[in-house]
Amino acid sequence: MSRIAIMVEFGIKPGSWAAFDAHIRAHAQATLREEPGCERFDVLQPLGEDGAPDHSRIMLCEVYRDMAAVEAHRANPRMKLVGEGSKPLLASRTLTLCRLD
Repeated sequence: MSRIAIMVEFGIKPGSWAAFDAHIRAHAQATLREEPGCERFDVLQPLGEDGAPDHSRIMLCEVYRDMAAVEAHRANPRMKLVGEGSKPLLASRTLTLCRLD
């Protein structure tokens, strides 16, 4: 059975980077602590052409043991709170599921 990766790119509203960064990092730590099917959860900070952090975006790379672990993640009651806390801070969200062989 293949592992599953979730790639997410968030567009962050002006002035909201620090709040969203703290919010999503707490979510990443809780996911790793609470969900045994989550093998990795990285919060990535894109850089601009000049090498400086691009505070208009944050990306995630999550790796799960299998699709059942992804479904368990989606069903975690904390996900509703994460979504509610994120909504006022975000301009966009693009999520891609990937098979990781």
